[in-house]
Amino acid sequence: CDWSSDVCSSDLTKPPRAAPTDAVDLLAADHLAVDKLFKQYERMAKKDASDGDRKELAGRICDMLTVHTQIEEEIFYPAAREAGIDSDLMDEANVEHQGAKDLIAQIRGSEPSADLYDAKVKVLGDVVNHHVVEEHTEMFPKCRRSSMDLVDLRARLAERKAELEGAAAPKGLIARVKKGLGAG
Repeated sequence: CDWSSDVCSSDLTKPPRAAPTDAVDLLAADHLAVDKLFKQYERMAKKDASDGDRKELAGRICDMLTVHTQIEEEIFYPAAREAGIDSDLMDEANVEHQGAKDLIAQIRGSEPSADLYDAKVKVLGDVVNHHVVEEHTEMFPKCRRSSMDLVDLRARLAERKAELEGAAAPKGLIARVKKGLGAG
């Protein structure tokens, strides 16, 4: 409990505040951020927001999840496997990632005016939420109890995440500039 701010957390995956941030913290922060975007999308869909606004937000969600799954698959999951984390749990996580990637491809390949677009974004949120719950309740506690160097992994994850986000930035920046100039 952080008594000074009246905030208590029973989240077993969070280290004490004095501990350095680690890989689990970075991944959990991504989970919270994308959850907020899914909730925002749900509100937009209920209010019949414009196709452009919904497409832009769905694109942000897809971009964020693409980077997140890639850093998990390239760095975190191999380290977890090497530390002896249950291979069935890791296999299930990879299958869940593939399901999310399939939905992301469907969302990116269609328009908000298409049948089932909003439903696909909603189901993607459900799939991600299920995956996140399993990571937080099963995988992350096991990783914390393992021999994994979660502080070093955080640095590696953050570096790779920045690379991937940087590679995606020029397209997004160019699109925003064109939109601002009325060219897109």
